[in-house]
Amino acid sequence: MKLRLAAALAGVVVTLGLQATAHHSFSATYHIDEQIMIEGRLVAFLYRNPHAFLHVNVTDEEGDTARWAIEWGGAAVLTSQSVTRETLKPGDFVVVTGNPGRNPEDHRMRMQHIERPSDGWAWGGEFD
Repeated sequence: MKLRLAAALAGVVVTLGLQATAHHSFSATYHIDEQIMIEGRLVAFLYRNPHAFLHVNVTDEEGDTARWAIEWGGAAVLTSQSVTRETLKPGDFVVVTGNPGRNPEDHRMRMQHIERPSDGWAWGGEFD
């Protein structure tokens, strides 16, 4: 009986550990060995856990606009780095550097650095 309980408990621990690893496998979604830069107008700042997102309208050289989804750290981590839900507002012009998504059609990025040229505010850090 104790052996079964111990085996079941070990199974739960292993399963939870695999889920945590899978959740933080950014390399499955992003090219973590590449960096790109985009600039555009902030449409939305979703300040939440487990990860915050920015949605930015980016206009390319041909004049076409695409909405980018930019993954950031969670609200708890960002708060500890002095980023709050009031830090960024729709309409802000931002320049973002990060890892591009594996599917270019998705217009996704994992943020590494962001700046708002209008007042010089910038963030660059870790959120894993």
